[in-house]
Amino acid sequence: MVQRVGIGVLILVCAMVGDLCSAQEQIRTEFVVKHVSADSVYLEGGSNAGLAEGQKLTIRRKGAQDAPAAQIQIESVTPLSSAGRILPGDGDVAPGDIAFLPPEEVEKLKQRLASTDAGSYPQIISFTTDDPLDQEVRENLPKPPSPEVNRIRGRVSFDFGHLKQREDNTSSLYGLTLRIDASRLGGSHWNLNGYYRGYRHSRQGSSIEPMLVDLVNRTYHLSLTYDNPTSHWVAGVGRLFVPWASSLDTLDGFYLGRRHGKATFGIFGGSAPDPTSWDYDLERKMAGGFVNFEGGSFDSWRFTSTSGIAVTRTDWRPDRQFGFFQNGIFFKRYFAVYSDLQCDLLHAFPVAPDSARSPAERGLALSRSYVTVRIQPLRALSFDISENYFRNIPTFDERLLSTGLVDKYLFQGLSGGFQLELPHKLGIYSTVGRSNRSGDAKPSWDYLAGVTAADILGAGVRADLKYSRFSSSFGQGTYQSVTLGRDVGAGLQFDMQIGQQDFLSALASRKRSRFFNGNLNWILGTRYYLGVGFTIYRGDNENYRQSFATIGYRFDNRRLRHE
Repeated sequence: MVQRVGIGVLILVCAMVGDLCSAQEQIRTEFVVKHVSADSVYLEGGSNAGLAEGQKLTIRRKGAQDAPAAQIQIESVTPLSSAGRILPGDGDVAPGDIAFLPPEEVEKLKQRLASTDAGSYPQIISFTTDDPLDQEVRENLPKPPSPEVNRIRGRVSFDFGHLKQREDNTSSLYGLTLRIDASRLGGSHWNLNGYYRGYRHSRQGSSIEPMLVDLVNRTYHLSLTYDNPTSHWVAGVGRLFVPWASSLDTLDGFYLGRRHGKATFGIFGGSAPDPTSWDYDLERKMAGGFVNFEGGSFDSWRFTSTSGIAVTRTDWRPDRQFGFFQNGIFFKRYFAVYSDLQCDLLHAFPVAPDSARSPAERGLALSRSYVTVRIQPLRALSFDISENYFRNIPTFDERLLSTGLVDKYLFQGLSGGFQLELPHKLGIYSTVGRSNRSGDAKPSWDYLAGVTAADILGAGVRADLKYSRFSSSFGQGTYQSVTLGRDVGAGLQFDMQIGQQDFLSALASRKRSRFFNGNLNWILGTRYYLGVGFTIYRGDNENYRQSFATIGYRFDNRRLRHE
């Protein structure tokens, strides 16, 4: 009898030790980076895998054994995923990279699991139903809120500067820069995301036209959105894209939708404030409705399809009535097909006296079409083939050509390109197109090419050299630019850009301009930063010098709570 009891105790002890060892063997030390946004990193692994807020992980390129690429600190954790921020001064992080737990964090996790397993014991008695009294107590116990609830982080700064356009035309500059990511405000399902940067001029002399920096500043997006997984309604207001119809470009307005299974029906309205928009016009107003169907998974095949109608007015006069169609099919990162097109209903409204449209034009006409196929067989190599068509001349601000924000309008016709990451942190990219517009005597070959370097000669200097020759519906010309940047230590970084642009259109004489932009940013501790910038623009019609200084504050209500 004693022998049997001894054998039973031995079996029980072995089982408990085996469970303890099994739990420690299941500790995960590697996590895949699934998404990167600004200075935030999202990992495939959460609290179920042992991750917790405050942990620091090291990022390495997949399959690489050399020095770490960056270091991140976990800021929010859910059972299956987690989010962290890239620590200042570290390198770039890309999806597919691997995050490693350092040895000291692994040891802490083992100790925590060991202490948890040491208090466990085999369950001898179980109940098929809960005890009502115990269930009532559990339901009334306080539960920790989701890390996403009322999480507010970002940065805010005040800008001061000076602008000199001509000898008798100067102004002082003051402005505000805001970047914010606020989720589940006040415990609700409203979220505030985006950024804003704007200047105001205290003018002396004649009127001042918008500068290049001012035009770039107006490309911001800042929106308040509602997205409740348990509700059929979705909504958004601010400067935003309609999520299911981004081909409409930026809207200063709203959208409201209702979900029915995998379909979403909605309405939208607003103006076209972004100077990079195809139909940019501050006086243009637009309203319409849409229906979207989507399905599949990001881990396999997925699709999205949107159809809708819209009307526009310029200076409150009827302008366009059109339909839009946007479709996409995607397979992981390897393959994607995307298309969007717009069809105008001609002579839907009385033709304005100054309109270029003939009163005899009636029926449907294709006004805009864009189709692209992207193939990425390797993480370092991707190819794309596109077909671009515009019936009407785009109205974006041509001064933005040198910024790269309007490259999608440079080729009208069939084009193809590639991007290739080379050893030693080098990269090349190129696009070649055959433009064949209506009215052209013969087709023309256009091209864009560039070279990037993330670490020149091991000095940490980043570079981007770009050259483009284009002949499109809005005009023809060339532009060249060189961008350089470097991080000095953990808190100091600078970048500068120098370039030249030649532009000739049917609406204006040849314009040649040269420009220089420089920025220096200094991070002071964990909360404050200081920046200075300088811009010189020399052109046939515009000449100015613009300088500014920035002092800012970084905030995170969760982090401050733990400090």
